[in-house]
Amino acid sequence: MLLLVSGASGVGKTTARLHARHLLERRRLDDTYETAELFTLGPIPAVPTIAWRQEQVEVAVRHAIALEAEGKHLLFAGDPVPLGEVLAAPSADRIDIAACLLDVDEEAHLARLAQRDEPEELIQLHRSFATWLRAHATDPGHVPEAVTTDAWPAMRWERWVGRTPGPEWAMTVLDTSGRTPEQVGAELADWCRRAVAGDAPVFRAGWFRE
Repeated sequence: MLLLVSGASGVGKTTARLHARHLLERRRLDDTYETAELFTLGPIPAVPTIAWRQEQVEVAVRHAIALEAEGKHLLFAGDPVPLGEVLAAPSADRIDIAACLLDVDEEAHLARLAQRDEPEELIQLHRSFATWLRAHATDPGHVPEAVTTDAWPAMRWERWVGRTPGPEWAMTVLDTSGRTPEQVGAELADWCRRAVAGDAPVFRAGWFRE
């Protein structure tokens, strides 16, 4: 299974992944789960583009498929990759996919971005993307142009673009506001377990054909 952790910049995806990985290792599950983010899958260009990110998502999907053949799962977290990009990756119809959105309230988000010395001109972009991701979690029809514009040509947008909200479009949302990194990591590790067990929303391979 591919376990996607989505979220805007500054919500704590990388930190949560590292804490979750530590917990999985302590539970002796590190031979079942592998973790990754874009920089672990290949070099990052000087000027990353949306098309480059989407092409790298396909790399992650293919890696998850290879791991599945070994009885393993991929926890893909650390980058602002939306659910719709993973579902539209060319090979995504060959593997089960679960997604967890890390969300945060505006006050906490602004504080975290300030701690990172984020350029002022980018802060509103991060906030706007956080708002879009929140809507995307429940409504596939909400401004799909946010990810389909300037996209990698191989993406299979027809799998979900044009759909309306329904029970088949579901993901876990975790509000990280007021939570410590350790708490978020623990909840993320628990979500991994629940998703693999079928106790959290999962897009089964080929879900869009039903």
